Amino acid sequence: MLLRVLAILAWTLFCMPVQALLLALPGRGKVWFAQVYWRGVALVLGLRLRVVGEISAHRPSLFIANHCSWLDIVALGSVLPGCFVAKGEVGRWPVISWIARLGRTVFVSRNRTNVAREQGALVARLNAGDGIILFPEGTTSDGNRILPFASSFFVLADAAAKPYVQPVTLVYDGLDGLPVLRADRPEIAWYGDMELAPHFNRIGRRRSVHATIFLDAPIAPGTFPNRKIFAAALEARIAHNAAALRQGRMQA
Repeated sequence: MLLRVLAILAWTLFCMPVQALLLALPGRGKVWFAQVYWRGVALVLGLRLRVVGEISAHRPSLFIANHCSWLDIVALGSVLPGCFVAKGEVGRWPVISWIARLGRTVFVSRNRTNVAREQGALVARLNAGDGIILFPEGTTSDGNRILPFASSFFVLADAAAKPYVQPVTLVYDGLDGLPVLRADRPEIAWYGDMELAPHFNRIGRRRSVHATIFLDAPIAPGTFPNRKIFAAALEARIAHNAAALRQGRMQA
């Protein structure tokens, strides 16, 4: 486990100056390199990914995904050309803040006085053709269900940049080479009052974790009449996909 921690730290320190340079330059090198960074972390952690479907080619795109673990960041960051949105305090956590910034995370405080400024920062990313990865559950689940989607997360779908929205379903289906059973999912999920360090230690002691990422067809702007209907429709779709993946009913 210690070797994995040291390997991630070494990889992070190696990538930081490269990404800092790319962030200062025009072009999409910073997007590509963020994915390279997450793929390196996935390799160290023994995270193996199967991707079903095609990534949205539309710019910008919003990627709407379910959420059950900190490991989701590594998995989705390895595959999707987009930045994450995280609560502001993450930007002050030792080491974790470095990792988040390498992934081009946008930090939000959810403080009413900062809403307009923070939303403006996200809209600016979309206007620049950037992708944004959102977790509309607002928190992590136990991996056996999808929590209700908050329609407030879909305000960005109405941005002037007219982003396409791609539903993304992530399910962990393999642990040390064996299928993940219902009782195993809380081993991977990080939720409730679980502390990060012990959970990271449990995952780090595993030889491998396998996950499937299912990509639905992108949804054109204006397809749904309002955010509440949009949120409910995507919640139902992703819940259906997750159940099918957990039961082995969805193949490539």
